[in-house]
Amino acid sequence: MAKYFGTDGFRGEANVNLTAEHAYKIGRFLGWYYGNKRSGRRARVVIGKDTRRSSYMFEYALAAGLTASGADACLLHVTTTPSVSYVVRTEDFDCGIMISASHNPYYDNGIKLINYYGEKMEEDTILKIEAYLDGYAGEIPLATGEGIGRTVDYAIGRNRYVGSLISLATRSYEGMRVGLDCANGSAWMIAKSVFDALGARTYVIGNEPNGTNINADCGSTHIEVLQQFVRDNRLDVGFAFDGDADRCICVDEHGDVVDGDKILYVCGCYMKERGELTGSTVVTTVMSNLGLYKALDAAGIRYEKTAVGDKYVYENMVSNDYRLGGEQSGHIIFRKYAATGDGILTAIKMMEVMLEKKMTLSRLAEPVRIFPQVLENVRVTDKTAAAEDPDVQAEVRRVSEELGDDGRVLVRESGTEPVVRVMAEAGTQELCRQCVDRIIRKIEQKGYRE
Repeated sequence: MAKYFGTDGFRGEANVNLTAEHAYKIGRFLGWYYGNKRSGRRARVVIGKDTRRSSYMFEYALAAGLTASGADACLLHVTTTPSVSYVVRTEDFDCGIMISASHNPYYDNGIKLINYYGEKMEEDTILKIEAYLDGYAGEIPLATGEGIGRTVDYAIGRNRYVGSLISLATRSYEGMRVGLDCANGSAWMIAKSVFDALGARTYVIGNEPNGTNINADCGSTHIEVLQQFVRDNRLDVGFAFDGDADRCICVDEHGDVVDGDKILYVCGCYMKERGELTGSTVVTTVMSNLGLYKALDAAGIRYEKTAVGDKYVYENMVSNDYRLGGEQSGHIIFRKYAATGDGILTAIKMMEVMLEKKMTLSRLAEPVRIFPQVLENVRVTDKTAAAEDPDVQAEVRRVSEELGDDGRVLVRESGTEPVVRVMAEAGTQELCRQCVDRIIRKIEQKGYRE
């Protein structure tokens, strides 16, 4: 099991538990590792970053490590995670690096590694990097003379990505009033340029990054700001992205939220009608709302459920050749076009459905009745023992049986904290609360709660 890297990269507070030295060593290892794989040819690695103040520090540290090991570091500068994935898989790079902590506050940062195919890096390579970080892999030789790598401006790669997005639109957006909340992050220039090029009347917020305001009261994690913006400006639709723009949450013409579950429904129905939904199946995670599943059942669409994390959604899609999957949080994967969630691509696909079907977003999403939900994080002494305790599981089954088809409960371990997450969905908020409290009481009675 990885020590530093989680399901979405090496993440931590900048210069506390994720330092410039870590970045330099990761660069050193990747430059050497892929240089050896190329049998004497110089390795090529592309780097993107978001707008955090520390992203520049990590960019230079990674580039220094790569070039010191003989690799060329190609800099996309401020760009999105999906753009790095696109450039890696279309332009013969050995791997890609995205510097971002996604939806986290500015003082956090992260290093996301992307393989040759534009997918998240394989676990065996991650473990080799971690062995080097911990000093178990021996010394890596420094390149000398002409063997030292170069740092290259590669903004052209980002421009090609923008061009690829524009090419996917099926109709002009002329006459459409579109709101964009760029979270003061990676999408702050890209999203507007795409929608402007497609003819939309574009209204933008969250597009004044200063290094410390990424995700601050803006973006997909503060959707209420875009909701009000859409209402105030009487817009047709709004799209909110997170810090690295691999998520998208929509707002309809009334200012109501259309989250990842509703996006999956809207796009799933549209793709099924057009014969593009392989296996008539959408891939979700266990955290998707019961209302989505009921709506998919009514539409004759099957679904898979994976563990939480777009990594697991994508793995399921690849294994079964499915084309559409995602998370409630707005990570939506259109596998025909991308190997990762892509917020701007998601917005383009939603615009396609609206324009081709000549329907408002509120009407398209109307069949999904979102069930009330209560989720509580319970700090425990042993999360595995608490989640798997026979008495706790028995209480979960009792609650589930009482809810029947009109609700559900879920108990799962956190991947990063000593926490058990207890979630209930039911017809009312009060009933959800009662179900969650019953399970938490059982956890307390068994002595697990801190």
